Amino acid sequence: MKPFILIGIALLASLLLNFRSVAAADAINSLCDVHYPSDSRVEWECVQLKRKDSPYRLFGKYWRDGLRFNRMDRRHFLAGMWIKVPKRLEEIKGFTPMPATYPDAAQEPKFILVDQSEMFLGAYEYGTLVFSTPVAVGIDGHRVPNGSFRIDAADRRHESSIYPVEGTDRPYPMHYGLRFYVEKKVDAWISYWLHGRDVPGHPASHGCIGLYDEEMQREYYHEPRKPLLKDAKRLYEWAVATKRQTGKFRYINYGPKVLIIGTPPL
Repeated sequence: MKPFILIGIALLASLLLNFRSVAAADAINSLCDVHYPSDSRVEWECVQLKRKDSPYRLFGKYWRDGLRFNRMDRRHFLAGMWIKVPKRLEEIKGFTPMPATYPDAAQEPKFILVDQSEMFLGAYEYGTLVFSTPVAVGIDGHRVPNGSFRIDAADRRHESSIYPVEGTDRPYPMHYGLRFYVEKKVDAWISYWLHGRDVPGHPASHGCIGLYDEEMQREYYHEPRKPLLKDAKRLYEWAVATKRQTGKFRYINYGPKVLIIGTPPL
């Protein structure tokens, strides 16, 4: 094969890689444009990812915190994407914008606070934060309503009855689902869930709250090779720890309280 043909193939492959990067990011190729109230706490710069970059290569031992700071998962860490990189990585150790205590939840054994303006969730026990995680919230026109709710159902292998996995007719997975609200529309009932999904670093859902679920991503998209981020599973097991876990849909009486506040950044 002639050299100029090989060069052309290489260039085409590079263009296709960048196209995949932008397409996979739902046409949002700069997380630097997604602004959170907590951004002012950390000095950062906007960096465009290269093909050789990985969370560990860029953030070192703080790779999980770097992803949390950008509210993204590893599947969306793609060449061409612009992300926020703190100038002093040690400042994001254990990163969370959620308050360490929430006095209004002091009487609740288990309490879930979702701050849409931060795109983060905090799990509290008697008002003390026990863990937190970035989330994907609803896009414009499909916002999850703010308000106070309670988990009333759980389903470890829930699936969407409306939306498919992109490019297929397979129902979109909503694994480790925790239902907190059912709304009556004109011609249908709409359920809102906390569940595992892609977390791309910007609003992306049709009303639910999505958490890290690399087990699901490995099953449906064949990446990442080794699932490590499993916050949807962690929240599910924490929320239903005292309930019988059959793996099927079931109702929960007086489950953890869920408070949703704030306005999404986009």
